[in-house]
Amino acid sequence: MTTQRGPAPHTAPEHSPDGAAPGPTVGGADALERLGRSWTWILGSAIATLVPGVLVLVWPDETLHVLAVLIGLYLLVTGAFRFVSVFARRAPGERLLGLITAVLYVVAGVLCLRNPLQTIATLSLIVGVVWLVSGILTLYTAITAEDLPHRAFVLGAAVIGIVAGIVVLALPAESARALTRLLGLWLVLLGLFELVLALAWRAALRRSGITDRHETADA
Repeated sequence: MTTQRGPAPHTAPEHSPDGAAPGPTVGGADALERLGRSWTWILGSAIATLVPGVLVLVWPDETLHVLAVLIGLYLLVTGAFRFVSVFARRAPGERLLGLITAVLYVVAGVLCLRNPLQTIATLSLIVGVVWLVSGILTLYTAITAEDLPHRAFVLGAAVIGIVAGIVVLALPAESARALTRLLGLWLVLLGLFELVLALAWRAALRRSGITDRHETADA
């Protein structure tokens, strides 16, 4: 789950389409910070979670090899999204937690892709640990971060991640089909929470006067 600060104050005459304040880019970190603060970045993260969830639910009879590859790609892509979102955080402690979460996703993704023929128990352990740890870190950030917008949505997503991790670890599936349904269901739930957060973030940007240039031109 990506967490971001509140919208920047509306002090400039125009803004970028994704809600980031304009200004000269001073480097790669600045560009990543602006990207990480955009509502479209949260939307992209939601889609990256929803798509594999829908795929594994639509094709529950696929082999464990296919499931491991899908989960591995999901973990890698999510890790990339979380890495970029780190630059949108101000407090060093929040950045450190976000970086740890991003690295955790990437390492888990590599483990899934490195040996896609691993056992069901191993795949369940990898995914369960990632969801549990990332959920706890997100929960801590949501509680301690100052002026965090839509804190309730972030808290909800964190709780969903923690519950998903506990369920996968405590109730390991006995077959690839059962594991597919379990992982697919949690992926869809997590993706829906991120989708709601993206729309709420977009609404917050509009309320603060930061709107899409195209929408402003058509008004």
